[in-house]
Formats: sequence, structure tokens, C-alpha cells
Amino acid sequence: MSLVELVPIIVVLVIIGTDLWVYTDARTRADRGDPVVYTVGSIRLDSPEVWAVVCLVLWVFCFPLYLASRNSPN
Repeated sequence: MSLVELVPIIVVLVIIGTDLWVYTDARTRADRGDPVVYTVGSIRLDSPEVWAVVCLVLWVFCFPLYLASRNSPN
């Protein structure tokens, strides 16, 4: 298997790995009473499940958004 064939597999593994980390981190923070929340208009990202789904579907946009939201004060 060449490197060109491995790149998509590596990218998918990175996305899945970071998505699992987002879920566990968001769950831990929610359990501590410090949930990661982002609101824009009527859209509210506030539960670990929602963060995991949006990071899986829109990883390029939502993973950096999660990182920024977890470091901002509520």
C-alpha cells in the first residue's frame, strides 16, 4: 500500500480520534458542571452528544470551534 492510499485512512482515523476526544472531554466538563457551550442565533451546541455529531460531520469547522469554546469563559 502506497502513501497516497494511506492518507485518506490516516485522515479518517484522526477525525474519529479527535471526535472521541471531543465527546469524552465535553462529557467530563458537563459532569463537573462546566459544559462547553456555543450559541449562534437559534443554534446552541451544549451537550457532549451534539458536539460529537457536529465535529464528526463538520470537523474542519467545528473541531476548532470546540477548542475555542472550551477555553472561553461561560
